[in-house]
Amino acid sequence: MNTTGFDTLGWDLPTRVLFGSGCISRLANEVNQLGGRRVLLVSDKGVADAGHVAKAQAILDGAEIPSTLFLDIQENPTDVDVGRCAEVARQEGSDILVGLGGGSAMDAAKGTNLLLTQGGRIQDYWGMDKVVEPMLPLIAIPTTAGTGSEVQQVALISDARTHQKMACGGSGIRPTTAILDPDLSLSQPAEVACSTALDAMTHALESVVTKTRTAMSQAFSGAAFRLGYPAATQILNGSTDSRVRGEMLKAACYAGLAIDHSMLGAAHSCANPLTQGYGLRHGFAVGVMLPYVMGFNAEDPSVAAIYGDLARTSGLIPAEESDKKGVGVLVSIVEELCAKSGARAAFEALDVSDGDVAQLARAAAQQWTAQFNPRIVDIPDFENLYRLALVR
Repeated sequence: MNTTGFDTLGWDLPTRVLFGSGCISRLANEVNQLGGRRVLLVSDKGVADAGHVAKAQAILDGAEIPSTLFLDIQENPTDVDVGRCAEVARQEGSDILVGLGGGSAMDAAKGTNLLLTQGGRIQDYWGMDKVVEPMLPLIAIPTTAGTGSEVQQVALISDARTHQKMACGGSGIRPTTAILDPDLSLSQPAEVACSTALDAMTHALESVVTKTRTAMSQAFSGAAFRLGYPAATQILNGSTDSRVRGEMLKAACYAGLAIDHSMLGAAHSCANPLTQGYGLRHGFAVGVMLPYVMGFNAEDPSVAAIYGDLARTSGLIPAEESDKKGVGVLVSIVEELCAKSGARAAFEALDVSDGDVAQLARAAAQQWTAQFNPRIVDIPDFENLYRLALVR
């Protein structure tokens, strides 16, 4: 019997997931259960200004658990950020980490954990399965509903010099516990709420077709889309209802679990150069590129069949309707979300011209997610995808 007043989502997976309005109040109890004695709380100034950092610290203070705060995290955390954070943790003797915020804060906490336990530089862990020593317990508390980083085994850290995003992965990197409290997402600025909702939907629709997809990943992808699409639509229409935000949080978490089993594809490869070179929000960048990548991938009948099945099981088309129709409906949904969220307008406001396409395509081809795309995608393909997005 659950006597805590909050729900566990019942997954037999490495990360323990708590969900419910107000469940951040469980933070001190989770720290104690994990044997933590001195917390390093990793967040950012925006989350602090919203009052969430003070709330977390008050909960820890009430349980007489000392905590040290590190707020100097950029939107795309760098090797410099996590190096400084790790040094603070060493000085304070921190033995448990809490990542409170969006994907940047949670990834920074993961990167810090790597440096604290494995040593060296973050560049040493670029790639998969380079973790050798046990890592410290990490509690992830998302304040946005998009990345799903709270259940993922990958930390995305940028090289401050080259701006290259480094994916550092391994099973030990996953947070030990995730606390999903819908109330924390109510403070998001409207643009952030829209961008992260679009990000979560992109994760669901891209992870469902990757070449590394599994039955489990597809189950999570489908659940993320079916739960998240109605919630995303309401959020893009301005809803601040806690129940809706909770549905979006769960959908983002499901999509994060899908990614953890299947990775992502060419939409993310296209998006990263737009974020790095032009400052376009990540959620907007992936959302804008997704319809063209979906169309490209759906030229493979097996991919079209997956999208057709998702459209049918989501009640978007009748059971007897064609896969082609399902692909078209899903693409239209993404385009609608991009229009409502402001993603399309933000993309069109960028100073991107046809002359930039070749450079963008070369950068996209170097992104690690391209290798998981269900169809082989090379530089000319990326050039065509960017041109399709630009000519509209």
